[in-house]
Amino acid sequence: MSKIYFAPTHEYIVVDGNIGTVGISDYAQRALGNVVYVDMPEVDDEFNAGDDFGAIESVKAASDLFAPVSGTVIEVNDELADNPRLVNEDAMANWIIKLEISDLAELDNLMDAEAYEAHCAAEKH
Repeated sequence: MSKIYFAPTHEYIVVDGNIGTVGISDYAQRALGNVVYVDMPEVDDEFNAGDDFGAIESVKAASDLFAPVSGTVIEVNDELADNPRLVNEDAMANWIIKLEISDLAELDNLMDAEAYEAHCAAEKH
C-alpha cells in the first residue's frame, strides 16, 4: 500500500515500495497561482534529500523544487513540459518526478498529512 509524506518545502512523495512519486502539494500550487513552467531533471539524475531538483514558475513567483528524500530519477512527467497548468488542475495527480529511493529511513524526517496540514496553518499566520 502506498503512503504519502510531505516536506516542509511543500513537496509530497507517495511511496510504494522503494519508488517515490514526487510533486508539489495542493497548498503549494494554490499559493503559486497559474503555473507557466516546470523545470525538471533528467532520468538517472541523482539527488540527496534537500537537494534542489528543478523549479516551478507561475505568473507571480518562481520556486525551487527540493527532493524530499535521496534517490535516482527513474521517470519525469513529460506532460508538464507541454502543459504545466496540469499542476493547478490536480497537483496530486500531476506529479513531477519518480525516484528510486536510496534510503527509506529518510521518510521518517517528513510529515504525514495531519502534520503537514498543521504546518500549512502555522505558515499562514
